[in-house]
Amino acid sequence: MPSRNPLEDAADALRQLGERVRQTVGDEFAEQFGPKQTEPPKTLEELQRELDSLTGLESVKDQVRALLAFLEVQARRQEHGLAEVATSQHLVFLGNPGTGKTTVARLLAQMYRAMGLLKRGHLVEVDRAGLVGEYVGTTAIKTDRAVKRALDGVLFIDEAYALTRGHGDERDFGPEAVETLLKRMEDYRHRLVVIVAGYPVLMRRFLESNPGLRSRFSREIVFPDYSTQELLAITRRFADVSEYELEPDAERELRGVFDGVARGEGFGNARFARTLFEHALNAQAVRLAGSREQPLDSLQPHDLKALAASDIVAAAQALGEGSVAAIRRRPWRRPA
Repeated sequence: MPSRNPLEDAADALRQLGERVRQTVGDEFAEQFGPKQTEPPKTLEELQRELDSLTGLESVKDQVRALLAFLEVQARRQEHGLAEVATSQHLVFLGNPGTGKTTVARLLAQMYRAMGLLKRGHLVEVDRAGLVGEYVGTTAIKTDRAVKRALDGVLFIDEAYALTRGHGDERDFGPEAVETLLKRMEDYRHRLVVIVAGYPVLMRRFLESNPGLRSRFSREIVFPDYSTQELLAITRRFADVSEYELEPDAERELRGVFDGVARGEGFGNARFARTLFEHALNAQAVRLAGSREQPLDSLQPHDLKALAASDIVAAAQALGEGSVAAIRRRPWRRPA
C-alpha cells in the first residue's frame, strides 16, 4: 500500500480537530477558527426580482420598495454633500406565523449588502432562548454572543415579545436582554440591523415595555394573512418542486379547506399549507400501497404524481380536526 503524503495526514488531522471543536463548543464558536462560507453576492436587481416572485405579500413588497428607495436617495444626497436624514434601519415585522417574515428578512439582509450598508448581509435568527440565560450574569453574555454573530448583518428576533413576558418579575432576565440589546444596537449602529417579529398585539406591548425600544424601531412592516387563492398558489408550488400534481377535484377540496380556516392569531398560513400538503403525500402513499386493483410495481409516473381529493380529506383528518366539514367550522391552530 503506498505511503500517504504527510500533507494529507495533516489535513485529515485538522478536519478531525475542527469536528471535535464543533461537537464540543458548537458551530457558533467553531466558525471563528476557519474561513467563513458565504454565498456569492447578488445584485440589488436580482434580489428585487426574488422578492417580487414571492406569492402574495403585495403590501409588504411595496413597503420594502419604499424603504429601499428612501435609503438609496439618502445615500445619493450624502454623495452630493446634502444633509442626511437620520433614520433607524431597525424594523418591526408584524404578522401571524407562516406569512414570510423570515424570508423577507433574509432578502433584506442581502439587499443591505448589495447597497453597501452591510458588509456581509447574513441573517442570524434567534428567539428568547438564544438571548436569555437561566442564571444571573448569563443573559448579557448570551445576548452579546448573538449580536457578535450578527455583526455586519441582520439579527432577526422571532417572537420578540417573549423577552418581556415576565416584565416586572425579578426572576425573569428578559428585560436584561433587552437592555443589553439596546446598548449594542447603539455601539454597533453602523454594523448591525435588528428586526424584531411577532404577533401584532403582543409586539406593540413589547415596544411599549421599554422607552428605548420605540425610538429604535420606528418603522413597522405588516405581514397580512394569505388569502385562499394565495394558499392554493403556495401549495401548487410545493407540489411543483416535489414533482406532484393536484387533480382538479383535489384543488376544489383544498380550496374548501382554505376557505373555511379562520385567519386569526395562531393561524399557520404557509406553514398550514405545507403541513396539509405533507399529510396529503402520506395519504397518497397509503392509498397507492393499499390498492388491490393496481400493484405498486405497475404504477405509472402519473399515478405516482397525482394527489386526489381523498388525499386532501385524509390529510385534513390527520391534522386532528376530523372531516373537512369540521375544519370549516373550527379554525385550525398550530400544534402546541
